[in-house]
Amino acid sequence: MFFDKYSKKEDGTIRFYDLHSMRTRVLCIIIFLICIVVIIVALFPPAWVFMAGFRTLKDFNNIPAILPEKFDFSLFAKTWNDLKFTKYYINSFYVLFGSILSAIFFNGLLAYALAILKPKGHKIVFGLVLWSMLIPATTSMVALFVNISKMGLSQSFIPLWLMIGANAFFVILFKQFFESLPKELIEAAKLDGCGYLQTFLRIVLPLSKSIVMVIIIFAINAAWSDFLLPYLLLNNSGKETVMVRLYMFQGGTATSVELLRAVVFSIIPPIFLFIIFQKQITQGAAAGALKG
Repeated sequence: MFFDKYSKKEDGTIRFYDLHSMRTRVLCIIIFLICIVVIIVALFPPAWVFMAGFRTLKDFNNIPAILPEKFDFSLFAKTWNDLKFTKYYINSFYVLFGSILSAIFFNGLLAYALAILKPKGHKIVFGLVLWSMLIPATTSMVALFVNISKMGLSQSFIPLWLMIGANAFFVILFKQFFESLPKELIEAAKLDGCGYLQTFLRIVLPLSKSIVMVIIIFAINAAWSDFLLPYLLLNNSGKETVMVRLYMFQGGTATSVELLRAVVFSIIPPIFLFIIFQKQITQGAAAGALKG
């Protein structure tokens, strides 16, 4: 039976004893059907892009079909080599690695000060962190780019790392988790002679592996999909990321089908990331809610 899995379910929106009502059963089926339709609508665009990558340019322009005549993976290999995607993947992974370290250390350090150390004025600082989330990032892009250029950091990965290391949302996630840590362990570390930084690195972070994992996932997704700042800083530097190079292919010699294959290469890492860590991603989104 469709509802057998609810036989031992005693909590949640739909419980087993709710299913004694025919109205509830029908409503449950309708909700499942709506979810299936939403899944199909959401998956159709990337599936179409992937299928189109197996077609030649002539077939793509002349034959309006979704499924290709044959699945020839050598076409993807040829596009990968022709567009030299290995170089841009390496550049993107450089950005990812530095972004992960910056996201954990800098955001975690500020959250550690706000949640545990609580110096004078910490409420004002936290208010400014919350207030910064109301400002669209693009409004400060010009000033940010000018200051980066004056500091001589243009055509460098360092500004991209530091941008992820100054993320208000990550600070809030860390702060909410740090406040739930046992204060006895923090006090014990102080009695053992640990300084503030040692306590953060040796006590707080090891106890926060779950939220650190969530931050890593979000940092990877943000760094991989970022386009505007990498385009402004890395354009024509030889350090372009996948997203920047994908945009530049539009004005080059790449054909429409090759661009679609390039899009497939760009969306593969985020898709695998979500499939593997979808539970942590949803838990992290819930953990970001502010306490009332």
